[in-house]
Amino acid sequence: MTDLFAGPGGMTLGARTAGAPGIGIEWDANAVATRRANGLPTVHADVRNHGPADFPDRRTLKAGPPCQTFTMAGKGSGRAEIARLVAAVHGMAAGIPAPTFADERTGLVLEPLRWILGAECLDRPYETIVLEQVPKVLPIWHAYAHVLERLGYGAATGILRTEQYGLPQTRRRAVLVARYAADAHLPAPTHRPYRKGIPQHEGDPTLLPWVSMGDVIRDSPFEVISNYGTGGDPRNRGRRTSAEPAFTVTGKISRLRLVDPIGNELPRLTHSEAGQLQGFPADWRWAGNDISQQIGNACPVPLAHALVAAALGQHALATA
Repeated sequence: MTDLFAGPGGMTLGARTAGAPGIGIEWDANAVATRRANGLPTVHADVRNHGPADFPDRRTLKAGPPCQTFTMAGKGSGRAEIARLVAAVHGMAAGIPAPTFADERTGLVLEPLRWILGAECLDRPYETIVLEQVPKVLPIWHAYAHVLERLGYGAATGILRTEQYGLPQTRRRAVLVARYAADAHLPAPTHRPYRKGIPQHEGDPTLLPWVSMGDVIRDSPFEVISNYGTGGDPRNRGRRTSAEPAFTVTGKISRLRLVDPIGNELPRLTHSEAGQLQGFPADWRWAGNDISQQIGNACPVPLAHALVAAALGQHALATA
């Protein structure tokens, strides 16, 4: 597997558990430090300076391009360019060079297509492709799917909820799974969806219960107080108990306050704990600087496993 925008290792680790070890390409020195501290094969480089010819033996392509210009927490320059990006996907498939954008991060969502088309030109099409991003990018993945189908792939796109794959966190991701000369399907959920007020062990008996924060970190009950999306208004702060999944983990996770059941302040999440909320093992070695940002930017490990397993025609492991 070639893992573009590989980050600190979420997709690489999830793919490895699905039987698809690979190499990651990452430009951020901090994420590279974490990857290397955990023994993950890594090329410290800009994906724009490489292509499929540099990795001829890799038959799976995975990419999670930077989301900053598309996320609802950002200024929205990427969201304003969705129609232009969709047109660019079809243009690139017709041989028209990709356009430039005011924020270069926006255009990085087109990089996986450059690699896909490059592999096609080399007569070595990827056997499997996995893409993931924030929900606003779904129209771009739809455009990718149309192009891939014309190239002989089966492709499936959609929005997945990460708690339905065993992550102790509610997070929605736009995804694409493609298989060359074969039908493609999104991974079937292994866990129940989280619904506020619905007990963890109620719901579809064919699915596992969703996983709470308390199932993976800390022995004593606690409550998380978040100001994500509140505009700084303390009256709008979200709260979840340790008996619920976490809010979407972002690079601001170090700002979360934790209190005990009677309101006493508790130590904030450690890097290990924050990483576990993204599905990393407790002993993952976080290195470099900006570790909270590394964690927030990572692809959740259980979701990565489910996506790669689906791309390989396998069933995801259902772990409690």
